[in-house]
Amino acid sequence: MAGEVAAPARRPRGRRSQILTVAAEQFHRHGYHQVSMADVAAAVGITAPALYRHYRGKPELLRQAVRAGLDELARAVTAAESAAGAATEAAGPAALAERLARVALDQRALGTLWQRDARLLPPAQRAELRRALRADVRRAARVLTAARPELEPAQAESLLWAALSVGASLSNHTFAPPRRRFERLLRELLLALLAVRCAGHPARRPARPVPPDPPPAGRREELLVAAVRLFHERGFDNVTTDRLGAAVGIAGPSVYKHFPTKAELLAAALVRSRERLWHEVTGAIAGVATPAEALECGLGAYLDFARRHHHYLGAVVSETDRLGEPDRKAALDFRRDFLRIWVDLLRQVRPGYDNAEARIRVHAMFGLVNDAVRHPGRLADPALTPCLDHLAHAVLGLPAELRTSPG
Repeated sequence: MAGEVAAPARRPRGRRSQILTVAAEQFHRHGYHQVSMADVAAAVGITAPALYRHYRGKPELLRQAVRAGLDELARAVTAAESAAGAATEAAGPAALAERLARVALDQRALGTLWQRDARLLPPAQRAELRRALRADVRRAARVLTAARPELEPAQAESLLWAALSVGASLSNHTFAPPRRRFERLLRELLLALLAVRCAGHPARRPARPVPPDPPPAGRREELLVAAVRLFHERGFDNVTTDRLGAAVGIAGPSVYKHFPTKAELLAAALVRSRERLWHEVTGAIAGVATPAEALECGLGAYLDFARRHHHYLGAVVSETDRLGEPDRKAALDFRRDFLRIWVDLLRQVRPGYDNAEARIRVHAMFGLVNDAVRHPGRLADPALTPCLDHLAHAVLGLPAELRTSPG
């Protein structure tokens, strides 16, 4: 009617949570640095000014997206506590596996946000998020020790960290099996982890001896080694040429005598490291008599490499999205080819696995090994170090005789 004033438009219910879900997916797929607030607004279907009415900026959006994922994890732990208490204490591992599997599937972006992007937040905010996560791990560990009283608290927490790493490994998948099957398999993996006994190293066929890494020959090689370490520890954007130069005893501008740009230095450093990884693992596999022995030798070589080159593994996780397109494609092609070797070997040893299950298990093994060596505090007790070998075997589902019989 004439003169009637239109009612103000109402914001849809749940808009803030919708924004967080979209932002988490955008950051996960494209990398925090490659996503703008306008990109998030367009994906949600609102204008950028409307987005700023909900969140002040991209850092707050990242913090809240991580916080939302961790809140889901906290609710899962609470549900596992209640389920275990309502049944018997022995039901604790099954309750944990079931709830953690659901969170991993519902929050597939959380692994990437936590491992790669959360470190870009201010230190105080990162510390707050870490405290919340550690508190939930301690609560979950108490559920586990109620069912397994032989475990020390540090051992139980190590198993829970491993379980979270396996859940986070889903962030690396570009495919999705049917939900019911995916959840069942993930629950099986988590149950296997929570049942691991960490006494002694698994016996395995001796791997080919790997000579110690030679000292860097020349300033260019020194820069490659220093770059991997600094990019992992501080992040690509937080490492200046002055810091890179100081790490090898030269002035910052002198870095450009060896590499035209910082991005080319990052690309060259990652190429050098992955060439060494390929050489060590394929060398350990070559000439071995059976697929079972090849898988065992390859696993030993990967674990040895991971312990010696955790900076490279960390830089791969956190900095691959900072590469230019040709270099990023080369890194992703390497990851696909490297994964294929493991999947083919695992399927020969366990012919009951189809390609999807083998890929999920291999990704899970990489995830828990890479996280463990990048966060040594989780396995600081020397008595827990052999646990990593057992955990890697457990998620691959290797036959017991492969782990316990001498080579």
